[in-house]
Amino acid sequence: MALEWVVLGYAAGAEAIMLLFLTLPGLDGLRRGLISVVRGALKPMLSVIPFCLFLLMDIYWKYETRPTCDQEHACTPTEHLRHQKSIMKSQRNALLIAAALLLYWLLFTVTSLVVKIEQLNQRLNKLKRDD
Repeated sequence: MALEWVVLGYAAGAEAIMLLFLTLPGLDGLRRGLISVVRGALKPMLSVIPFCLFLLMDIYWKYETRPTCDQEHACTPTEHLRHQKSIMKSQRNALLIAAALLLYWLLFTVTSLVVKIEQLNQRLNKLKRDD
């Protein structure tokens, strides 16, 4: 199961790097190429959404089937510690899922806004040349 989280972490990192490069000022010369790369990468990266839903279901299943310590002396300290570690990992993984989904949404939105800005700049330049 650790490989799935590594893949999701790399996907979220790639989304963050693309978003960073897309929003950095001063990269106007590279922006057109960067926009085409990001737009090409958005469709394959859409697979992050069902992947995150699958991992959320995995977290929920682990939460529902976890052993419980109902009585005071039912669990040993080792079992209690393992239970606490499992809860911490689930919380960390839920944050990773939320970050990956948020970064994908931001990347999609920023990319569409940058494309619209480029189109408006081209229209403006065309109108200036016609006058």
